[in-house]
Amino acid sequence: MTLSSTCIIGAGPGGLAAARALKRYGVPYEQFERHSDVGGLWDAQNPGTPLYDSAHFISSKTQSAFTDCPMPDTYPDYPSGKEILDYVHHFADQYGLRDAIHFNTGVESASPDGKGGWSIKLTSGETKSFANLIVATGTNWHPNRPSYPGTFSGEAIHAVDYASPDRFRSKRAMVVGAGNSGCDIACDAAIHADKAFISVRRGYHFIPKHIFGMPADVFAHGGPKLPMPIQQWVMGKMLRLLIGDVTRYGLPQPDHKVFESHPIVNSELLHHLGHGNIHAKPDIERFDGSDVIFKDGSREELDVIVYATGYNYSMPYLAEGAVPFRAGRPDLYLTVFGRDLPGFYAMGFEETNSGGYFLYDEMANCIANAIQDRDRAPARAEQFRQETTTDPDLSGGIRFIESPRHANYVDSPTFQAALKKLARRYNWAPVDEAAFTAMRTSAASAQTTRAA
Repeated sequence: MTLSSTCIIGAGPGGLAAARALKRYGVPYEQFERHSDVGGLWDAQNPGTPLYDSAHFISSKTQSAFTDCPMPDTYPDYPSGKEILDYVHHFADQYGLRDAIHFNTGVESASPDGKGGWSIKLTSGETKSFANLIVATGTNWHPNRPSYPGTFSGEAIHAVDYASPDRFRSKRAMVVGAGNSGCDIACDAAIHADKAFISVRRGYHFIPKHIFGMPADVFAHGGPKLPMPIQQWVMGKMLRLLIGDVTRYGLPQPDHKVFESHPIVNSELLHHLGHGNIHAKPDIERFDGSDVIFKDGSREELDVIVYATGYNYSMPYLAEGAVPFRAGRPDLYLTVFGRDLPGFYAMGFEETNSGGYFLYDEMANCIANAIQDRDRAPARAEQFRQETTTDPDLSGGIRFIESPRHANYVDSPTFQAALKKLARRYNWAPVDEAAFTAMRTSAASAQTTRAA
């Protein structure tokens, strides 16, 4: 039986992982990328990217790579944005993934066609039909911009528009938000601004990038597998020893246990706070011209504010209501599969506490197998469809803080185990490094033939 065709939207890391999985199984697909090259947000030339000059991975190179495609030994523990882009380009080339990508071609709309498939209208004006749709457009493109009473007369931008510390030179600057990007940008301000501040609403646990000379995630991965409450107790004690009391730096005391919020992996911000290069402030109360009044009653005169306040999840090309959202996040089974929506799949619309690329491999593998079942094993496909109405617990026993960011947060080991268990339950082939190696060899042979 001939397998039905699949549309992939986006050629960033998630879209490329999906393409490699489909190619492995011989599932026909076409991939559409609005930019001129692969890489997604890691390409600084991609319009709308949130990438900034000082961006680095917060997971280390050995814990982040795709299956069968390790990052180069020459890379540092935490690769830069430029190095990640080079790595993603290498990944696409290794497995011959560029051939099926339509570059400079966006998707204007994607709608269920009423017959179990999808109608895809392209920015070229063409409309195409596909049995399946994989959206892999990412989550960091639509900024969440806060509002406060009053008017600020200086420059106020979102982190999505921040690229270089040049913006801070000879300025009094403040970053709002202490996520990983916010901490990076605050460190830029600490070095380059005349005076720098960071405004935070709640306290966080800061995890140093290296623990006992090892990347933090390597250290954690190599330790014994302990029950989550014990892990939290041990890491809490360790951070108390390594970091100390963060309130000494003017930061709020965390109101939650370690791991209950997205990890802040940063070794520099506390250094700059401790040296007076930047000063911590509470949440903003209101604006008064060039002055910012904070909730503790203090006031600062500022020239520029950068809101590192996160992003709204959006699939603007989808017909309204095609995919239901809950708490601002797409309501999907295992964050991947459409509930009662035949042929709909998503890559990278989850938040998790580890590197993502090996998880992309597991997600893409399940997607590719589920697509095959729609054609070749309809009874099994129907059984799986019924399963997608359930709501599995992917928290790993962690009580994540109540915030929009954590509405669809998953514990990485729990999520990976759930995907592997799903594959076993439906007798789907697992992620197979040998299969990817064979693909890489085949792609290299084809490239040599074309060159000759």
